[in-house]
Amino acid sequence: MKALTDAALLVLGLVAEMPRHGYELEQAIEQRGMREWTQIGFSSIYFVLGKLEKLELVAAEKPAGPKAKKVFWVTDAGRATLAEQSLAALRTVRPSYGSVLLGMAHWPVLERDAALGALKERGAAVQAELKRVGDIQVAQQPLPDYVEALFDYALGQLRAEANWIRQTLNYMTTKPWLED
Repeated sequence: MKALTDAALLVLGLVAEMPRHGYELEQAIEQRGMREWTQIGFSSIYFVLGKLEKLELVAAEKPAGPKAKKVFWVTDAGRATLAEQSLAALRTVRPSYGSVLLGMAHWPVLERDAALGALKERGAAVQAELKRVGDIQVAQQPLPDYVEALFDYALGQLRAEANWIRQTLNYMTTKPWLED
């Protein structure tokens, strides 16, 4: 089977925990802060559920009444796919494509002071994000070990970026031969 998108793998995992309808999935995503580390919009939840149902990874009964919600549950094939693709996600490195790389690639067309200023602003934004995510982690204590690891990963990524920004700014502001 072709690899599921991150959004599909997330939804499949939540349905595997317990049968849910779309709004319950949205609530779980929101309550757990899952949008901190994956992209899925409320409007795409039903689209993803439809794709998973066509792939026979989830199943659902038609709602009984006009206001009844369609509840989805994971199939055996869905549970197997979830395990297989979750293990693949843990072991596989995929490149990430941050917009900062595009900004750096186009450095030659930028005014040097404006570009350095933009990097400084990014540094401040990363520091603010470090505080925000760290505060969420502290507020949700105690956390299961795997959730703690999710926060540690996100915070580690942010710390690495903050360090890269500091080093880059230092390098670019102390090397006069790099000036335009």
